Amino acid sequence: MPGSDTARSEVCRATSEQEISALFDRWNRSLQTGDPHMVVANYAERSVLLATVSNKPRVTAAEKEDYFHHFLENKPVGKIDWRMIEIDCNTAIDAGLYTFTFGKTGAQVKARYTYTYKWNGQQWLITSHHSSAMPEKN
Repeated sequence: MPGSDTARSEVCRATSEQEISALFDRWNRSLQTGDPHMVVANYAERSVLLATVSNKPRVTAAEKEDYFHHFLENKPVGKIDWRMIEIDCNTAIDAGLYTFTFGKTGAQVKARYTYTYKWNGQQWLITSHHSSAMPEKN
């Protein structure tokens, strides 16, 4: 077909639900460092953070670091309560429910989350992260 020599097929990286679920663990461990830069290293350069306690979409690394600088002050630890993972060619979605326990106060916050990931040729990075507090109290 004329012009088809410019088209190239994408090579899909093999992965598993176990590998994708471990990406949350990687992100959660980065929270434990207390270093916003370490947390933001999990995000692709072109990504968005729609955080639980901020009305502002965080698009740049500096905006994400600003958010995590304040979030990390409370020493958060996340735990997945329920999840569903969907895998496609070099992308994955991990969506579900998680609970954060804050070491500084002992408070717990239950929230919904969605992480989308993209394989960049070397590692999986977050391309979007949405988190919102549960709307109904149990």
